[in-house]
Amino acid sequence: MSEIKNTIRKARYDGRTKKRKWEDRRADQGAGLDMKQARTEPFERVKRRKFAVLMAYSGVNFYGMQRNPQMPTIEESFFNALLKADFITQDGYNQVQTVQFQRAARTDKGVSAARQIISMKLPEAFEIEKVNEHLPETIRVFGSRRVTKGFNSKVQCDARTYMYMLPTVAFAPFDEEVSQETYTLSDDRYEKIKALLGKFVGTKNFHNYTSKKRYNDPSASRYIMSFTCDPPIKINGVEFVVVKVKGQSFMLHQIRKMVGITLAVIRGHTTEETFDKSFLKEKVNVPRAPGLGLVLEYVHYDRYNARYGSDHDKLLWEEENETVEAFKKKYIYPTIVDTEIKDKAMIDWLTCLMIHRYDIPDETEANDDESVESGDEVEVQKKDEDNISDNDGNKISENK
Repeated sequence: MSEIKNTIRKARYDGRTKKRKWEDRRADQGAGLDMKQARTEPFERVKRRKFAVLMAYSGVNFYGMQRNPQMPTIEESFFNALLKADFITQDGYNQVQTVQFQRAARTDKGVSAARQIISMKLPEAFEIEKVNEHLPETIRVFGSRRVTKGFNSKVQCDARTYMYMLPTVAFAPFDEEVSQETYTLSDDRYEKIKALLGKFVGTKNFHNYTSKKRYNDPSASRYIMSFTCDPPIKINGVEFVVVKVKGQSFMLHQIRKMVGITLAVIRGHTTEETFDKSFLKEKVNVPRAPGLGLVLEYVHYDRYNARYGSDHDKLLWEEENETVEAFKKKYIYPTIVDTEIKDKAMIDWLTCLMIHRYDIPDETEANDDESVESGDEVEVQKKDEDNISDNDGNKISENK
């Protein structure tokens, strides 16, 4: 019996035979199923490399940086230009993940950028002039650099510098009758502004400077490297100042709230005691300044430059500085100044600041969706949030 069992063996599976039987049942007898047959259309494989791209834009007519269905955005214009210039395929346009696209900062509606950095895979023959041909004049690509394969413009950013431009009348004492056109900032008040901005520097708990953050949340701690105020300048008959803040990372609304409480203290609406209390556990409703004057000024890659600068181009953009500054003076500054003079956004906001309550939660923030990574400032990835350093470079919390 055992000998009979050994001689009866199950036939081996033959996939080719089964495939032929299946093809025979098809009306077309399996035509077109052979993937090895010659292509009927010409096909050219384009060699792509990872690039860092420097761009600037005036955000006044756009609904932010990030793509938003049926809304004019910076990214939508940029991808359209890349597609028309044949630097991305239709698949790359539809699914930007396939070209490893990433932005350094996600700016909100109306917010501009002087030096926004994006990273993505592009053809070796990438030319910025061809892209600019298909972009509106308020969006410009100024430079590109070859970077490492794993470079990510958002994750590998060490710090970001933002500027906020506003009329000096915003710093006038609230009980004085002054006009936007005639007010000039005194030296004494200018020094007070610089001193108060300096109190932001260092590692502090900014849970009161964003929405839906608790005091014990490690990501509420942020490291501010510098916060300065440039000397006043007269533009179109109105005096303006530019404040600049450099930080490791910023949360939603953080910069606008930093400007807001500075104005409240300098104008005399509240005291420095409220300012100091805003970094403690107690909940303080910090006023939020308008978004018009906010501009992404610079994105820093110091660690990347130190590690890879000998083999790759450093991301310093020194050669492009002159053209970037010219763009700011032509498109970014005039937009802020003209809109401020015409619409008086800051003046209108100051009337609301007079009745602002610091002990009552802001109802407009109750509807903010913390899960949506959007806003005027940079909303860093969770990985980045959990690796915040203090003044000495020591990590506050480890990534879990």
